Amino acid sequence: MEQGNNESHGDEAHDIESDSVVYLKENDSLRRPLLVKRTNTTSQIAIIGANSCPIESLDYEILENELFKQDWRSRKKLQIYQYILLKWAFALLIGLGTGLVGFFNNIAVENISGFKLLLTTDLMLKHKYFKAFAAYAGCNVVLAAAAAALCAFIAPAAAGSGIPEVKAYLNGVDAHSILAPSTLFVKIFGSVLGVSAGFVVGKEGPMVHTGACIASFLGQGGSHKYQLTWKWLRYFKNDRDRRDLITCGAAAGVAAAFRAPVGGVLFALEEAASWWRSALLWRTFFTTAVVAIVLRAFIQLCATGVCGLFGEGGLIMYDVSAAKVLYSGPDILAVILLGIIGGIFGSLYNYLVDKVVRNYSIINERGPAFKISLVIAISLLTSCCSYGLPWLATCIPCPTDQSTSCPNTDVSGNYKSFQCSSGYYNDLASLFLNTNDDAIRNLVSTSTEKEFHISSLLIYFAAVYCLGVITYGIAIPSGLFIPVILAGACYGRLVGRLFASISKLDVGLYALLGAASLLGGTMRMTVSLCVILLELTNDLLLLPLVMLVLLISKTVADCFNKGVYDQIVKIKGLPFMEAHAEPYMRQLVARDAVTGPLVTFSGVEKVGNILHALRTTGHNGFPVIDEPPFSDAPELCGLVLRSHLLVLLKGKVFSRHRVLAGDEILHRFAVFDFAKAGSGKGIKLEDIDIEEEEMDMYVDLHPIINASPFTVVETMSLAKAAILFRQLGLRHMCVVPKSQGRPPIVGILTRHDFMPQHILGIYPHVKPHK
Repeated sequence: MEQGNNESHGDEAHDIESDSVVYLKENDSLRRPLLVKRTNTTSQIAIIGANSCPIESLDYEILENELFKQDWRSRKKLQIYQYILLKWAFALLIGLGTGLVGFFNNIAVENISGFKLLLTTDLMLKHKYFKAFAAYAGCNVVLAAAAAALCAFIAPAAAGSGIPEVKAYLNGVDAHSILAPSTLFVKIFGSVLGVSAGFVVGKEGPMVHTGACIASFLGQGGSHKYQLTWKWLRYFKNDRDRRDLITCGAAAGVAAAFRAPVGGVLFALEEAASWWRSALLWRTFFTTAVVAIVLRAFIQLCATGVCGLFGEGGLIMYDVSAAKVLYSGPDILAVILLGIIGGIFGSLYNYLVDKVVRNYSIINERGPAFKISLVIAISLLTSCCSYGLPWLATCIPCPTDQSTSCPNTDVSGNYKSFQCSSGYYNDLASLFLNTNDDAIRNLVSTSTEKEFHISSLLIYFAAVYCLGVITYGIAIPSGLFIPVILAGACYGRLVGRLFASISKLDVGLYALLGAASLLGGTMRMTVSLCVILLELTNDLLLLPLVMLVLLISKTVADCFNKGVYDQIVKIKGLPFMEAHAEPYMRQLVARDAVTGPLVTFSGVEKVGNILHALRTTGHNGFPVIDEPPFSDAPELCGLVLRSHLLVLLKGKVFSRHRVLAGDEILHRFAVFDFAKAGSGKGIKLEDIDIEEEEMDMYVDLHPIINASPFTVVETMSLAKAAILFRQLGLRHMCVVPKSQGRPPIVGILTRHDFMPQHILGIYPHVKPHK
């Protein structure tokens, strides 16, 4: 849906934030439009998960109107303490909920995958190879189809990683169902089914989205549907507090996925959150600590054998602390080489994911049947690769000095017999016919230098790299971390084999450094990835090498393209505000980006005029101008939101004469009546029932006006305005004239007016890169 066509979309228009503005009284010289030709034509639609949805901006600004001031003055100390206590209580609940979901995911994936792999292994041992393939592929297809059906029919927003959507939400972009309870349900069960189906995806990425959904569910401010309407729940019915809760949820998701509490805090700080402060750091740290305690408690419970195939595990997933970390000059050269390889392969991975997601979106737009068909096709291809490629490997004699059993006949292990006779194992089968977590453990295992043939590592790297690319974008919850770690560990182990004669490092450590290099090349994170990897591997001595390889891979990859999450945000059409302004913005001023025409209201406005504006435009904010007799000269009184106007109109506090009626409104309404509703359940325009005689009545807007909106002078550089808009977390920025004797407002800037498509569409002669 295009922004310039708001008037032709009728009732749909109010769901979409528009940046264009129209004056209602063009015959009035004081309200003559300054801009009537330009309209913003940037798209108001984004791809959320696997569906196209209308998008709006979030309001992180504190609206200082008369209702808010009255409520603030009337608050007692007890209410303030309640509010602070609730923040910590919700942080505790987010940690508990995310930890429980993370533990459930692990148990479910290990047991479902274990059943499938044991069934396949049993048939292989009986030499029933075709039946084994049929059972393996059949289980995968059923699980994959179930995951796709959940995404296609219940919550399309649950498809994909979810990290780009959470990142965009924390930047101020809202979209339908992005954090809805149905999305949470599908994210949990769809992720379990998708990972269990053998796809080259991880459950780690979706855990971030899951944590954010849990936080959003707690921060809805109660529910009339379920009779949860306690007054203290309403404290969080605003975007600022929900943003903080969802930041805690994203950090908790990483902590639960990687069992890395400190890494979760740093991930939220470095990658997810656009705004940060010290108080939030404390709460996210507390939340991730709760996650770690919950996981540890349940893993110790599983050590007693009550969790089925899920083992003890501990909080360390890939323990390499047994290997001695000794390195010299050749090792540093090998690490530099790994960093360069990671940067090149990482940028290529991002490029290919970009192309694949764009093509898949065309298929996904055709409906649920096409989504499910695509998932089944990728599932069959993955099953064929996982079962067929191990036949290319030659059988390797079992090591004689190993304490572990060889070949393995249980669900996991380094030595899978596959088609090999007794005393031999198939190294490719040990990687393909395992869960992704176990495959990583095998690759980073120490003191097993020649466990895998070089040819087998090359085949596995090519297969995982390609399957990881073509799997992302299908309609299942899918994370990018695990495919990248698998591919990076492969070539890391290869480099370790090549440098084995001159190197002191174990090949398992090379595999870990390879995983770090590809993560740095794709994600472009440094500090958080470094800490997550150290918490994963329980080896602090690797810190200098991990730091070096991450810095090199990120530097090399940045020469080619952006990080994978930044690219996906752009592909999905989410209007993300970068922390820096583009160079071409310095050539323009704020006035240049304003689109017209502009819609304003008087401080005491006719009901019919308000309804007409709400029906014919899609704006979510309207400037309010006071005129004589309410002021000596026309002046900008403030800004009023669409949602607040709907509440006021529904209350019908009207008067037959154009007089101030603020006191009556302050008595009739409480500040919570204007609080933001959860999950899009606010008042709609269709809910307003205005009689014909009421159309000519007046309503006083002063009590609900944000009397101190952020304004910039029209001659401010667009770059400076963009930075202010991003840093303050604004939804609307008023542009005022520099000189006297003109209308008191030039226009309104929203995030869509700062998008390159809009600016370069108006000024095609401006060079996007200096």
